[in-house]
Amino acid sequence: AGGRAGPTMGSLGRCLARSLRGLSRPPAPRCLGSAPPELQEKTLVLVKPDAVQRRLVGNVIQRFEQRGFKLVAMKLLQADQGLLDKHYQHLRQKPFYPVLLAYMTSGPLVAMVWEGYNVVRSTRAMVGDTDSAKAAAGTIRGDLSMHVSRNVVHASDSVETAQREIGFWFQRDELVAWESGDQDYTYGP
Repeated sequence: AGGRAGPTMGSLGRCLARSLRGLSRPPAPRCLGSAPPELQEKTLVLVKPDAVQRRLVGNVIQRFEQRGFKLVAMKLLQADQGLLDKHYQHLRQKPFYPVLLAYMTSGPLVAMVWEGYNVVRSTRAMVGDTDSAKAAAGTIRGDLSMHVSRNVVHASDSVETAQREIGFWFQRDELVAWESGDQDYTYGP
């Protein structure tokens, strides 16, 4: 007992005990160092023009922050056809592409990069089905979208796609590397 944390205390408890013992000493280093690679997975999320016009940007951001993901890049922009042609290259031959292009250039959108553990898969679950009529309640589209043609957000569907899409929307130096103070509380020791 003599000032040491007992063997039944978890590593977070030991970390807290160490930091509380020496309040007059300089702060101890963080219990976790830089985030391991699996916590650095990134994904692209676009808040589409309909959501910007409806002032839903804050709601979308809040959901990602509450989930524990870290925002590493964000910008409001008016997308042009060249950027959208690259982003939607796989849809350019579809008959609905001109309507999609008109919609995505109809107003500003917000492009964001989020980082965290399993962020791509988790984001897809948070966003919900592309068709808002099929999107589950509690998902972004299930709660905020009324029609498939106005489905509020885009989210990358794989780690590889996310890497490619982030490169379309952001320069490398626009991604901010920063250490989140709540990492231990979000992911545990």
